Amino acid sequence: MRRISTRIGMLAAAALLAVTAAGPARGEQSRDTTPRTGTDSAAYFVMTDVTRAEFVIKLTDPRKIQHARELLSGATRSEPHVIGRIEKRPAPYNGRWSFHLRPETIDFFDFAIEVCDATTPYVEDHLDEAGGPFLPGLIWCPWSSTLVREVPQP
Repeated sequence: MRRISTRIGMLAAAALLAVTAAGPARGEQSRDTTPRTGTDSAAYFVMTDVTRAEFVIKLTDPRKIQHARELLSGATRSEPHVIGRIEKRPAPYNGRWSFHLRPETIDFFDFAIEVCDATTPYVEDHLDEAGGPFLPGLIWCPWSSTLVREVPQP
């Protein structure tokens, strides 16, 4: 029975990632026509969870950067939480933690399945278990995640 539950959890996480990677349909498209250069193609945001631990994410998709900025400004309340695939190594912009979210996998959500929910400190403490029954597929979706500010590029 445990193997079946684990497989169902892994399939659910994979399906969730496929749906979020495609990105949700938005009612409005971004009207930002500002040309982007190599120096402003990434943006960095601090998120927290219920533990108030700060975790930095790097966004490279202009649509997702715009959504993050709209969340911070209060222009939207839609999809306020962060989801992505864990990379089990530190990133220079997120030195406090021994893992980060791969920028190309990060998206935003309103609701997600329980199998990918965990606080930042819990993920850090159980990182060696991530990718198995804990956070199958290395998909992490902290339900209480909230963006708190944009930070300059390191």
